[in-house]
Amino acid sequence: MIEKLILFTGLLLTGSTFMVSGQVQKAKTDSIKIKTGWNFGAIPTITYDTDQGFQYGAAVNFYNFGDGSAFPKYKHSLYFEISHFTKGSGIYRFYYDSESLIPGIQITTDLSYLPDEAYDFYGFNGYESVLNKSWEKQSSPDYKTRMYYKYQQKLFRFKTDLQGKFSGSQFGWIAGFNLLNYSLSSVDINKLNRGLSADDKLPTVEQQPGLYEKYIQWGLINPKEAKGGFAPEIKGGIVYDTRDNKPNPMKGIWTEAVLALAPGFLGAESGFSKISLTHRQYFTLIKDDLSLVYRLNWQQTIGGHVPFYYEPQIISSVMTGASSTGLGGAKNLRGVRRNRVVGDGYILGNIELRYKFAKFRLIRQNFYLAANTFGDFGQVTKKIDTSNLKLPPTIVASDYFDKGAEHMHTSYGAGLRLVMNYNFIIAIDYGIATNKQDGDSGIYIGLNYLF
Repeated sequence: MIEKLILFTGLLLTGSTFMVSGQVQKAKTDSIKIKTGWNFGAIPTITYDTDQGFQYGAAVNFYNFGDGSAFPKYKHSLYFEISHFTKGSGIYRFYYDSESLIPGIQITTDLSYLPDEAYDFYGFNGYESVLNKSWEKQSSPDYKTRMYYKYQQKLFRFKTDLQGKFSGSQFGWIAGFNLLNYSLSSVDINKLNRGLSADDKLPTVEQQPGLYEKYIQWGLINPKEAKGGFAPEIKGGIVYDTRDNKPNPMKGIWTEAVLALAPGFLGAESGFSKISLTHRQYFTLIKDDLSLVYRLNWQQTIGGHVPFYYEPQIISSVMTGASSTGLGGAKNLRGVRRNRVVGDGYILGNIELRYKFAKFRLIRQNFYLAANTFGDFGQVTKKIDTSNLKLPPTIVASDYFDKGAEHMHTSYGAGLRLVMNYNFIIAIDYGIATNKQDGDSGIYIGLNYLF
């Protein structure tokens, strides 16, 4: 696992507030001021990654509250993120969310380019694929390469989702489409070796192939999929939503059933269909301050063949971050390595306690600080077929595979939130994996609650 060192996370929550209809108009309470017009929050961040270099950039979120009559609900949200690693990886994203552009219909649009010089790949079916940490450690006599569980991925994504209510009901409908174009290759070792001393340089792929290259050689990755492909996805479903506040609900239910299709006639490299059922529920324990929340999700392939590069995708009506993949990582199993649990079907669960422990006004904005503790779990429920495995006689199968070993993956941890105007949420989570085959721990700095 690449060790990340967080050097600096700057928070610029600007006091420059643009108003369409004047200043703050009135107070709901002594500490909460109704906002009107345009407001925004921004986060400049700098991080460091041994193999990808320095990351620099910013995330900016603009909100329009109109005349403030529905505050903290906004009329329009425009989110921009540009961050770049000095050795090539990055996030270039625009996200729009509104229920006012088309009256009565929520529309969300995402346009992103996500190049990743070292995308995580640990094989298929969770614990049935053995994780050998010593192969990544230069100090180990078993060292192979720090890039052993990586390949290069460049993803272009265009996604639009629509949601509306059935007349006189809390039930609604979901419709949308998602265009994903994957470009895959081996890790660009020459790029990653730039500026490194001879002792720190990585071996070339020819000298030491990684798991991605070996899966191609062994027949577990179809050569037609090895370089990526195009996945046009259309989806539809139903939703039941009674949340009182979407960014951080204190009460209500948010449940959805979604069917996603990637038909061949739209240009998919391989046609397939998946179903996803997600139930989220929110309970108030102390009015306005303490809540207990949980999420249960089941997703499974129900038809066709899913290309291996699409399998980590998590289907959802709304994205809360730049990526929606797993299981493992910032948005599902915190503390577990990103994409550690990949299968043709899975179950996922998260439970959290969320506590708002401080509320205050600063630079003419409403703020609160919150803490959260959590437990996460997930497991493969439908395995990817590996019966076409063709191992060379020199390979020890037990170094790579442990048939029948898959069981529940679990993690736990805690986090902090800084929230401006009840919508712009800066998030820090620290998760710990309970099984060393899943990794050790992870710290995640980003935006929003998980759900």
